[in-house]
Amino acid sequence: MFGYIMINKAEMKFREFDVYHSFYCGICRELKKKYGVCGQMSLSYDMTFLAILLTGLYEPETRSGSCKCVAHPFESHETRNNIYTEYAADMNILFSCYKCRDDWEDERKFRKLIYGRVLEGRAGRLKELYGTKLRTINLLMQDFSEQEKAEAADIDALAGLFGAVMGEIMAVREDEWAESLRRLGFFLGKFIYLCDAYEDIEADIRKGTPNPLKQKYGNPDFEEECRTILMMMMSECCREFESLPILENVEILRNILYSGVWGRYEAVHDRRLQTKA
Repeated sequence: MFGYIMINKAEMKFREFDVYHSFYCGICRELKKKYGVCGQMSLSYDMTFLAILLTGLYEPETRSGSCKCVAHPFESHETRNNIYTEYAADMNILFSCYKCRDDWEDERKFRKLIYGRVLEGRAGRLKELYGTKLRTINLLMQDFSEQEKAEAADIDALAGLFGAVMGEIMAVREDEWAESLRRLGFFLGKFIYLCDAYEDIEADIRKGTPNPLKQKYGNPDFEEECRTILMMMMSECCREFESLPILENVEILRNILYSGVWGRYEAVHDRRLQTKA
């Protein structure tokens, strides 16, 4: 379920993109420092949103710098690091472990099994740092996995469980903003789960892997129903976001929530319409 919390680069100013990318590079540096090259390989853009959101809300001391990397060996990139890029790196590893486990259980991808075990071996310290949070997330993911395999899996229940996981990740500390962050994460998580199910429906039918949209797929109003539900989820997510007192980099965050998250959905939707035409 990676790759949905993205920017719409075409609608972003150059300076905003530079700031966004500096947080991405900051998370990359945290991954390498804490988990080595194997951890760095798990990097995705999704947790960049988390780092920028929490930085804008809590305004921690942030260090600016520059670096070169294997991907861009001849060009220095601006970096930003703070306690929330470190937190985002930890959550990136956590999600990568779950993704590897899911890929192994669903499709028996052996390389994901090995990679997941390597990451889990290096992520042992997360239990010490986030003990209560990880126990809550693990219970939610266990419930999610069991329900997903059920013959009559309920899509709202599954989306709600994944939303609850995202809510726990967003709520970095128990304070006055925790409930709003949990609700933001809850609706964003539901959106991501539904988008992922929508994108994978044809492949899952072909492979025989679980997908709670299978029963709805043949309905004539399938496309309209999916879009309506997704719009409702993001409407609630954006409502919670706008209630937070964030000023720093707020336009980057709005770019992601109001436009960027729809990128993959629109690409799949358009491709599906072209195929049916």
